[in-house]
Amino acid sequence: MTPQEIRHAWLARDEIAVFDLRDEHPFASGHPLFAAQLPPHRIAVEIKPRVPRRTTPIVVYDNGEGLVEGAITQLTALGYTNVSALDGGLTAWKAAGYELFQDVNSYSKAFGELVEVRRHTPSLAASDLQALIDEKADIAILDARRFDEYATMNIPTSTSVPGGELVLRARTAAPDPDTVIIVNCAGRTRSIIGTQSLINAGIPNRVLALRNGTIGWTLAGQTLDKGQTRRIAEIAPAQREAARGEARDVAYRAGVRRIDAPALARLAAETDRTLYRFDVRTPEEHAAGHPTSFVGAPGGQLVQETDHFAPVRGARIVLADDIGPRADMTASWLAQMGWDVLVLDGGFEGPLDTGPTALPPRGPEGRYKRPYEGTDNAAAAMQAYLDWEYGLVDQLARDGTHGFVVI
Repeated sequence: MTPQEIRHAWLARDEIAVFDLRDEHPFASGHPLFAAQLPPHRIAVEIKPRVPRRTTPIVVYDNGEGLVEGAITQLTALGYTNVSALDGGLTAWKAAGYELFQDVNSYSKAFGELVEVRRHTPSLAASDLQALIDEKADIAILDARRFDEYATMNIPTSTSVPGGELVLRARTAAPDPDTVIIVNCAGRTRSIIGTQSLINAGIPNRVLALRNGTIGWTLAGQTLDKGQTRRIAEIAPAQREAARGEARDVAYRAGVRRIDAPALARLAAETDRTLYRFDVRTPEEHAAGHPTSFVGAPGGQLVQETDHFAPVRGARIVLADDIGPRADMTASWLAQMGWDVLVLDGGFEGPLDTGPTALPPRGPEGRYKRPYEGTDNAAAAMQAYLDWEYGLVDQLARDGTHGFVVI
């Protein structure tokens, strides 16, 4: 398949999965916008959940490393019947004049930057937040990352509220509408999306993103806490109901549709369309009981790592949540990112499957060292990462394939 044919498929929103076969580090040095990373040694482990329909068009490429032929052999042996090579590999993509995007989860991050530009998402600098902490101002700092990231290092006095949980739990974290809510992540995307989620939902509090997250905090010479475990476990019924109504309204404005279990069964029976089913609740809730065939994908991470969870661009996505707000808010963002996304009403009434459904973790080999993880990152690498993110909106415009819409 030529670069032009892939670009046409993305513009037409045809189903296609484009896989970069290189290790994560070279993948992060440059790849097409909607390409996903899948090294050959992970094909047998990852391909079925990531590409559940075996007739889905799959395109694989490398940058001259000689990985393509073996990958096609593997995929064909696993029953995939529509596998192609990118004609000319990454060199041909560059020769065609098409954009290469750096880092991982690039299009989710680019979308976050577009949201900030279009909605003027409010933020404050690390030094300003430190001043508020020092004066014991009426603030609530909510960390929108995964809990394990929060426990590794966090802004002092902050509480872990992963992004998909924010609208559900913000009123519990800040019941007084005069309390200012600050949302942070490690860099920019999850704090922008988290802040804008609360604004979109109409939370009465003033909400701000911590500009540049823990990276900005570190570059300002301020100290992070480590090993904290603050979380919000219980939610009052009234707060839950308020969140349910607010999130449903946001999903409606984003064009999200709703289906019941019989309608879902009909979608699942269709053989010419890929269907992803994600349970967007917390990992603990998912493991305790989830509808059959639904994969655990906490809402904030699904928006942040969409290329990993759903590499088939043009597929259909159905989200489940026994309370509602997490599916509705996640769906609202996926719809703005160009996905055909629906929310399942119900689905938790009958027998449920138990246990985790996450893919077996990858090892350290070939992994890209993210400048926003851990506590030993070089200042130059963190600043370069921020500079890259600032340029993503212009790069999206040059690329021209994204189809994102910001409500």
